[in-house]
Amino acid sequence: MRFWGLAIFALLSAGAARSQPRVGTPPPNQPPAGNPIPRNGPMTPFPDDNDPNKRVIFISGIVVISDGTPLPERAKIERVCSNFPVVDGETDRKGHFSFELGRSRDLPDATVGANPSNHGAPFGNTLPGAKNMSNRSLGNSDRRLWGCELRAVLPGFRSDAIQLDTFHYLDDPNVGTIVLHRLAKVDGLTISVVSALAPKDARKAYEQGRQAEAKLNFEEAHRDFQKAVEVYPQYSIAWFEMGRIAEQGGHSDDARESYKQAITAEPKYLQPYEQLCGLALREAKWQELVDFTDQWLKLDPLNSSNAYYLSSIGNLQMLHPNIAEKNAREAVRMDPGKKNMRARYVLGVALAQNRDFTEAAEAIRSYLEGTPEITDRPLVEKQLQQIQDAAQEKILKADRPKPR
Repeated sequence: MRFWGLAIFALLSAGAARSQPRVGTPPPNQPPAGNPIPRNGPMTPFPDDNDPNKRVIFISGIVVISDGTPLPERAKIERVCSNFPVVDGETDRKGHFSFELGRSRDLPDATVGANPSNHGAPFGNTLPGAKNMSNRSLGNSDRRLWGCELRAVLPGFRSDAIQLDTFHYLDDPNVGTIVLHRLAKVDGLTISVVSALAPKDARKAYEQGRQAEAKLNFEEAHRDFQKAVEVYPQYSIAWFEMGRIAEQGGHSDDARESYKQAITAEPKYLQPYEQLCGLALREAKWQELVDFTDQWLKLDPLNSSNAYYLSSIGNLQMLHPNIAEKNAREAVRMDPGKKNMRARYVLGVALAQNRDFTEAAEAIRSYLEGTPEITDRPLVEKQLQQIQDAAQEKILKADRPKPR
């Protein structure tokens, strides 16, 4: 029996799927933070400002490293709701961040368990996720933050989390300090080393580009980054920023070329690999996804759970279930907090393809138990039943006497 009914997940993760609202106004004397590149252009407020669940919520704080050293690079700020991560912004170079919720209509929250773009979604166009919880109440807290936590993302570091369940839109926007803990040494670089060697003119152009980004002037920012790499072609972080601008503007080919230029300039710089994996996943370019995750894992095999997860998806699509199973197992092992339950589902699919029906059923049950609010529960339960039936049939065949 072949389990084509178990539609292989092409799920977007923290480094692949991004829904990035416009940056909110930072507190006084704090530099602008958050991701300055909106995917869908200027955001507009929700029309009903009398609904507390539709009002704008400002969130700010600071990210620090536990050993007291400064951040080596801007960290992404990720909100995880119902096990689904969304990047809301990023820090400035001193670790400060601020952003706002409630401006974007397609902003995922605790009631949404699917990628808002629905690229590569299984079961038609809907990913298994949280069903509508609009009838649920939780005091005066905002339902967009039910079951949510805030954490920082920086390759080579593990983040503590701040719970947002009881956060109210009238509260002090400062949620406090997120602490990053340094992980094992890896070959890949979380910061660009060659960029530190850029000549003065190139550095000036790069900084002007960052300032233009903060003002949402992306054309000017692109020109500044272009000038920076013309002066210093090895300026990998400038190539990376050019790629981000192109990607957020919907110019995937230009983004891909800029990220590749960043890698050419500095092959061990990790962030371009993550972005290239996201592009490959959204465009269903499975061989590219496998290739880039392979390169990513060679550089950082100890801390890259998302790379293992994405690799398992790519290898399933390329009909390499053994590799998919191996990497999905690693993704699950590296996720003891069960932040990415979808890795359990992918493992279950890989195991079913490898005819290990009993363990496949266990993995699918783990996914269902860990994500009780998924909208496609009946469909996943039907698939689980299919696997369980196959497991029972396999047992019965093994018990039948062999013909002489």
